[in-house]
Amino acid sequence: MRYYLAIDIGASSGRHMLGHMQDGKLVLEEIYRFKNGMVERDGSLVWDVDGLFAHILAGMRRCGELGKIPVSVGIDTWGVDFVLLDESGARLGEAVAYRDSRTQGAEALVEEVLPFTELYRRTGIQKMVFNTIYQLAAIKRDTPALLEQAEKLLLSPDYYHYRLTGKAVNEYTVATTTALMDAARKTWDREIIDLLGLPQKLFGELHPPGHVVGQLSAEIAEQVGFTCQVVLPPSHDTASAYMAVPAPKDSSVYLSSGTWSIMGIESLTPIITDLGREHQFSNEGGYNYRFRYLKNIMGLWMLQSVRKETGETHSFPAFAQLAAESGAPVAIVPVNHDAFLAPKSMIEAVKTVCRETGQEVPETLGQVLQCIYHSLAKCYADTIGELETVTGRAFDSVNIVGGGSQDGYLNKLTADATGRPVYAGPIEATVLGNLMMQMMTAGEIENLAAGRKIVRESFEVIEVKPN
Repeated sequence: MRYYLAIDIGASSGRHMLGHMQDGKLVLEEIYRFKNGMVERDGSLVWDVDGLFAHILAGMRRCGELGKIPVSVGIDTWGVDFVLLDESGARLGEAVAYRDSRTQGAEALVEEVLPFTELYRRTGIQKMVFNTIYQLAAIKRDTPALLEQAEKLLLSPDYYHYRLTGKAVNEYTVATTTALMDAARKTWDREIIDLLGLPQKLFGELHPPGHVVGQLSAEIAEQVGFTCQVVLPPSHDTASAYMAVPAPKDSSVYLSSGTWSIMGIESLTPIITDLGREHQFSNEGGYNYRFRYLKNIMGLWMLQSVRKETGETHSFPAFAQLAAESGAPVAIVPVNHDAFLAPKSMIEAVKTVCRETGQEVPETLGQVLQCIYHSLAKCYADTIGELETVTGRAFDSVNIVGGGSQDGYLNKLTADATGRPVYAGPIEATVLGNLMMQMMTAGEIENLAAGRKIVRESFEVIEVKPN
């Protein structure tokens, strides 16, 4: 049996999933799971990268304990966040998280040298205050000595691949989230980097998904008890998820539902227009230089935050039931409002935005949840309308993948709000895309079309019809 190991690390949790082919179907086995989350250190929100790497190694050791040694391993994470390495390869400072407030005022710094209309024309990336370009502008403003010491920039998954192999490699799909890449040329935009006064040496050669980084270093092999290849998946988690979407037709909209809701379509070329910029659509890189034309929506972060705030005493199905039992929503909020990015209290943030927009303020927990659920569904419907306007195409269904595809209540609200059938699943799309890439590199899956066919035939997809 040939096993492959996908390590998928999200903003709230991570897991190790082994995959293998059996009777023409792809079989998954979760062997290790761990929690993740931002921590506060010296007044900044950061990622505990050493703790996360310890979990990466623990899950790999589990493979050895099970006697299931993988042919290869690949890691995917969220985008935009990064670490800086010095000339010795050591990490400089903390891995600051995208929800940290350091980027306040950074947009204006970039705008002074490069208006957003021009930045978008070159990169095709929607403006979000936490984009890597703004994080780097904030570092240059606040701690320029860090940039002076730095020799290399690695996005989050790049850093963990580096820790496994000792080879510092930049992967293409996650690099596209930086807003520092020329979308048409599919490489770093060196002119933008110069305009911002950033060191060119930080930005190394870009490698596509499927690139073999190399074997585990001798030190890591000794720690986990085996060696294997490290293969780059589409290392931005949404790029892996999109790779595995088994959409029933080309007229489907993709929705990767997790901490973020990422809604869009697949395109063979970037779609860079004034209309797309006005509607805040991004052109992020995908497998084989395809583009994910999409919008980042606040997503299940709002529900996750409420659950944490209420002591995690309710499950997510219980949240859905509370919402449904609370009656019609008393208000609808714009879910991408800045107030929801990193509030001290998500419940109070929802109430404040309702109050500021002149709506009835939800009082009970059920009413707050109902407001969030319906606001997400409305945003999904609005985004499909914007997609149709911007592309001139019609879309007749929604394929929801990822952990959020398990939320039957939100799936039904989405179907009703969009007036389109929802196809929910597979749940493990990100892991599947990661594994597909490794198996294609090994020659076990022929190509993308064959991989998607295997996904369709291996995993359940539930149809939810609108009223």
